[in-house]
Amino acid sequence: MIPDYPKFSGFHMEQRRDIHPLLKNLQNGISEFTFANLYLFREAHNYRISKLRDNLFLIVGSDNGSQFFMLPFDLPEKYFLDKLFHEFVSMKCVSVSHASALADMGYFVAEDRNNFDYLYLREELVKLHGAKFHTKKNMVNAFINRYSYEAKPLLIEYINDAAAVLDMWKQEKGDYGDYVAAKEALEKAEELQLCGGIYYVDGKPAAYTLGEELGGGKSFVIHFEKAVGGYKGLYQFVNQSFAAMLPDKYKFINREQDLGDEGMRQAKMNYKPIGFVKKYRVAASAYI
Repeated sequence: MIPDYPKFSGFHMEQRRDIHPLLKNLQNGISEFTFANLYLFREAHNYRISKLRDNLFLIVGSDNGSQFFMLPFDLPEKYFLDKLFHEFVSMKCVSVSHASALADMGYFVAEDRNNFDYLYLREELVKLHGAKFHTKKNMVNAFINRYSYEAKPLLIEYINDAAAVLDMWKQEKGDYGDYVAAKEALEKAEELQLCGGIYYVDGKPAAYTLGEELGGGKSFVIHFEKAVGGYKGLYQFVNQSFAAMLPDKYKFINREQDLGDEGMRQAKMNYKPIGFVKKYRVAASAYI
């Protein structure tokens, strides 16, 4: 049950029935706007939700103590937007179309480059043709030639193996990162209708990837991709292999944002995105 505004509730699995179909039909392809993403990161961002009217929902949260709100669907009337901008620091994950409308209303709009989603052609990630993918292709070939491997769809019977990969990844990384959300994603993959692949090297679980359909069915978003260390070319192989595993109906693969991390940005740019799913921050004044 989602309460009517001004009351809010946290995210609960029971709400998926009402929210998931609406989010699934969004065409903008913003990776945060899936029920799975909102649910899995509900504690990390302190997400809460309220119903403004039929099929119009308000989501609020906080990052590092800074409060924000999000409107995945339509925009409410300006008087209500003024109220929200007075109560919260900014509006987050604003689509291109909403950014234009909000700018016309006189609000301050700025690109949120650290949260742009990286968009790739699935076919390019499968074939890795041409000079621009030469290094990646060599890494994949090096992995294939060096190791004995097996790739499988991430079915329920392999979830424990994927969890073992995640635990090894956390241990090697030395911090939690998105471990909590990734762990719950595996535990509730069936309920959230997430799908992915798992990879074994020399008979041992070594990597997995997990995601879902996005952008009205045109793209597939990778929410989690984890691998253990020690296998040269493993990440490149997983990237190529899973793209090949996906049905042809997915023209694009969304690999989410870089969060301003320079190493992650370079890695994502090295795969030559065809573009970005742009997102904006909006405020009542030029605080950004």
